[in-house]
Amino acid sequence: MNWKNAAIILLAITSFTSCKNDIDTFTDNYSLEITNPKKSYSNSDSVNLSVIDDAQMGIDSVLWSINASKIEGEIKKTLSRKLENQPLGKLTIEAHIFNDGKMVTKSQHITRYATTKTKEYQFELIATYPHKTESYTQGLEFYGDSLYESTGQYRESDLRITNATTGEVSKKLELPDHIFAEGMTIINNKIYQLSWKAGYGFVYDLDLNRIDDFKYGRSHEGWGLCNDGKHLFKSDGTDKIWKIDPITYEELSYIQVVTSKNSISKINELEWVNGKIYANVYQTNGIMIINPNTGAVEGIIDLKSLTAQIPSANKEDNVLNGIAYSPKTETLFITGKRWDKMFEIKIKK
Repeated sequence: MNWKNAAIILLAITSFTSCKNDIDTFTDNYSLEITNPKKSYSNSDSVNLSVIDDAQMGIDSVLWSINASKIEGEIKKTLSRKLENQPLGKLTIEAHIFNDGKMVTKSQHITRYATTKTKEYQFELIATYPHKTESYTQGLEFYGDSLYESTGQYRESDLRITNATTGEVSKKLELPDHIFAEGMTIINNKIYQLSWKAGYGFVYDLDLNRIDDFKYGRSHEGWGLCNDGKHLFKSDGTDKIWKIDPITYEELSYIQVVTSKNSISKINELEWVNGKIYANVYQTNGIMIINPNTGAVEGIIDLKSLTAQIPSANKEDNVLNGIAYSPKTETLFITGKRWDKMFEIKIKK
């Protein structure tokens, strides 16, 4: 190696090191501080935050977000936010700090649990119908007079239209062998279906023709899916439920599912019912009723008596995992992975 080449390499290394140090210095300079810290915050409280610029490097602007939801109109280095209408659980507040063409994100957290205990609801069994045991049910939803079902497992996943009372499949679309399908929902005549670990989902028309696909963002896995007529709500196997734009597929925000004591993880199948999210927890026999604005578990329905009627059910695999609400009858249709029955029930409130 001649001296010219050596000089060029040394200059490149020196420049890279200098650049890296500049970036590190910029990143380490800023921090986010809660200026009114408390052991616990009530709904009547506010949380106040300030961006600290240790070396007075300067701040061009600050963009704020709470649980990944952007706060419009806030560009100052301080933020005061009332907690009355904010989600529960671990509230993550982020400051995206901009200066001289560079950006760094700093965050702080506060945790709040539900203030009321979860109510326990009973149910009435209306009817029992046959269900295909080949179906490893992951998602279940009525749309019009049709019952759509998403089934999982590698080399077995499909999307199907099912007769709710006979269990017969009128139409089925098989998915590629490398896809493990998960939850599904239907909004504006489009079917949205998740994959488990592939990192993306699918969009179909009502005849099961694939018309689009979409990538996941910060929610790395796909578990359950429902909608409120305007937005998609997606569980990812954690204690979070993500709110998603059905057109752009952007993850707009999330809630954390909590009781008065703790957060609940492994949130799985989802169903939107009269302004609430009904959800089951993987490998359990109950359905939770969740406030979609706060994440609070407002109610729980114990379905052990239904699981007891399924000979193949076990806590490891063939578990409860199918919730479909029928607006016409105001009843729920309940099934599980490879269950031979589907139950129609009515919640007693």
